[in-house]
Amino acid sequence: MKKPAYHILVCNSYRVAGEAQGACNKKGAAGLLQYLSEEASDRGLDVAVSTTACLNVCSQGPVMVIHPNNYWYGGVDSEDVIDEILDALENNEPCAKYLISD
Repeated sequence: MKKPAYHILVCNSYRVAGEAQGACNKKGAAGLLQYLSEEASDRGLDVAVSTTACLNVCSQGPVMVIHPNNYWYGGVDSEDVIDEILDALENNEPCAKYLISD
């Protein structure tokens, strides 16, 4: 298996029983997954996009993490926000406007 350059994790608030609930899911995280995957592909970015269980920063949600950079983003609630984050990723830099970690 070829390892992707980036792994993007999107909190979808899955719980132990497998049900998506919680802050990120209620704020529309699931609805942005397809756009994120397609936009990254259209830009030629080598990424894998995955949903996760709760990332425990609900007040900042929806939350997205990009590895290997370890960029944690909050307020990822629209296609415009995703575009800004992917623009920065293409330039190999963080999108400071939405970073929730140092």
